[in-house]
Amino acid sequence: SDAMRHLVVWVLLAVCLCGLDAGEGERLVREIIMHECAIPFLYGDVVYHSCTTVRSDFDWCSLDHVFRGRWRYCTATDPPKCTFPFTFKQRTFEQCTKEDYVLNRSWCSLTSNYNTDRKWKQCSPLQ
Repeated sequence: SDAMRHLVVWVLLAVCLCGLDAGEGERLVREIIMHECAIPFLYGDVVYHSCTTVRSDFDWCSLDHVFRGRWRYCTATDPPKCTFPFTFKQRTFEQCTKEDYVLNRSWCSLTSNYNTDRKWKQCSPLQ
């Protein structure tokens, strides 16, 4: 599978670049790859609700809710997640909504109160 090929490449990099033996390299890579992003996370004075490219050419996320130096690159399986229920204007939503989206597509809040945080993402075009 693709996931296994990627793991093998990461293990080889860990072994070559870090001088680790293969078993230790695999353990380290699995720990990093399998660890979920801590969304939201605080980096510097900013709270991030999704992966970021701050100080990097590639999307990354913190492995701790307050960044402590542990991080990993993001993958396609790391999109920000909708928060339900969420408040928008004077209503509470339990699912994606098309309200006030000019492209007639659905969206959701990434926090429980869109009015305060203004963090959102587009939902599936089919919703």
